[in-house]
Amino acid sequence: MSENNLVLTVTPNPAVDVTYTVAGIHLGSSHRVPSPLHRAGGKGLNVSRVAHQLGHPTLALATAGGPSGEQLREDLVAAGILHHLVPVAAPTRRTVALVDTADDNTTSIFNEVGPALSAGEWQALTAAVVDNLSGIRTSDGVRRPGVLVGSGSLPEAAPEDFYPALVALAHGAGVPAIIDTSGRGILAAAEAGADLLKPNNHELMEAVGESDLVSAARKLMDMGAKRVLVSVGEKGMLAFAADAPGSYLQARLPAPLSGNPTGAGDAAVSAAAVALANGIEDLKEILRRATSWSAAAVLMPGAGEISPLYADLAKQLIITDH
Repeated sequence: MSENNLVLTVTPNPAVDVTYTVAGIHLGSSHRVPSPLHRAGGKGLNVSRVAHQLGHPTLALATAGGPSGEQLREDLVAAGILHHLVPVAAPTRRTVALVDTADDNTTSIFNEVGPALSAGEWQALTAAVVDNLSGIRTSDGVRRPGVLVGSGSLPEAAPEDFYPALVALAHGAGVPAIIDTSGRGILAAAEAGADLLKPNNHELMEAVGESDLVSAARKLMDMGAKRVLVSVGEKGMLAFAADAPGSYLQARLPAPLSGNPTGAGDAAVSAAAVALANGIEDLKEILRRATSWSAAAVLMPGAGEISPLYADLAKQLIITDH
């Protein structure tokens, strides 16, 4: 089956990702490091980058401002990723990842807080979403997206209803909506009827206020979410569906992988987005793709790319019903 329907991603709080590799981190000491990897980042941009790498059409919609915003634009152009950047006054934030190669690639991440947008800038971003849902001009002509993905944190003083509004806009355009965020945003997206939510285990339990992971996921579906994928580290990934509330699926590899987990969740979202965009709704197939793409991302040095071993990893997965 050809999978050519377009994935539209929305990243309201993008960043220029800066990744350093360090052969041993010693607090309070100076370190000599190789030149860092600079990349247009933010969770939605990572989702688009992975889809683009594997040949799936995508458009990355985000904000951009200041010199760092221009750096973000230049990287998207260099990567060949179709994009629509809404200009804003504040400079685009940066994130810094320190990967300790002497400690099993343990990664420490420092995320700058996203600058607040003006009311007019929020309106411009929403207008861009509406415009692109109606049709995106590509080299193949005008195409309507098959899914809308809203990913990442929100800037300071953001409208609380931004992600629920994205879900409503997607459903109004007749396409499914995937939301990957944390905190109150997960709950609001569930209440809006998101087609898929993708928290990790810590984000899920913190947002719902539950110590039991399965109960927490089911609460999101009780609120209105149709599906929930939950990353659980070395235990792989769990998948829940509202139409089968009494059971769930788990996918894991026979042994954990060593690498950089920074973009693993975004790769999982990308896999789910490509599936839903092309009418694939079988929960086991979505889980298989999401887990294998996520694992393949761990093998790469930076977020937004996956190892070509993803197909081999998919064959190794152990998927169990609970």
